[in-house]
Amino acid sequence: MRIGELARRAGVSTRALRYYEEQELLTSERTPSGQRTYPQAAVERVRLIQQLFTAGLPSRTIVQLMPCIETGHASPEAFELMAAERNRITTAMTDLAAARDALDRMIDIAIHPTPEHCPALREPAWAPYHAMDSAAPIPERAPAI
Repeated sequence: MRIGELARRAGVSTRALRYYEEQELLTSERTPSGQRTYPQAAVERVRLIQQLFTAGLPSRTIVQLMPCIETGHASPEAFELMAAERNRITTAMTDLAAARDALDRMIDIAIHPTPEHCPALREPAWAPYHAMDSAAPIPERAPAI
């Protein structure tokens, strides 16, 4: 089948299929005019590649796992590789949670500004931030008229 048909049947773009070939995840034959053709089994292979990408695996890892997938026999190295990828994803999730929490704090400060965080609320407004560290109370602002 040609690239457009494979893309339609597998639910991906032709660009994705070309990328899979570049990454050595997929192979095609060429017609005399240079058009790509794929076997029927390519549909299932592309769907599997999509599942592996959805699981967060990079193409270089998928390439390493393909021999095990094709033979149906996972090696200890394949299990180690998948465990390492899971650890990488877990670390990324932890980092993202920390970033989300920091952003939540910034949103809270934006909603509830204080003189400590907002120079415009300081008396005088141009006072350096480190001056706010003193134990002296912050004077009240006069109400706007």
